Amino acid sequence: QVQLVESGGGLVQAGGSLRLSCAASGGTFSNYKMGWFRQAPGKERELVARISSSGGITNYADSVKGRFTISRDNAKNTVSLQMNSLKPEDTAVYYCAARTILASEYAYWGQGTQVTVSS
Repeated sequence: QVQLVESGGGLVQAGGSLRLSCAASGGTFSNYKMGWFRQAPGKERELVARISSSGGITNYADSVKGRFTISRDNAKNTVSLQMNSLKPEDTAVYYCAARTILASEYAYWGQGTQVTVSS
């Protein structure tokens, strides 16, 4: 069973950048597909980006395409989310999540990290 810990959140002005990191432990990291989700106050949680177990396939929500980049380092058991050109509407708690290759849902979640973008 994998444990996930996010870091890198904070307060940034619109147009700025942040890099979120998620450290995984307790499992074989390369066996998991990874995703970054976010939840803003009063809104449902949404998938921001996801990456395959090998890192060769990535997908993004339309709202972040061209601005965010997800990557992983299987040797270091980490997944990252580089966020550029941030907008106030990107403000949310960001969560790292993992699911096994054959699973249909993300079963493992981090505690979340707050990202606040000021206008």
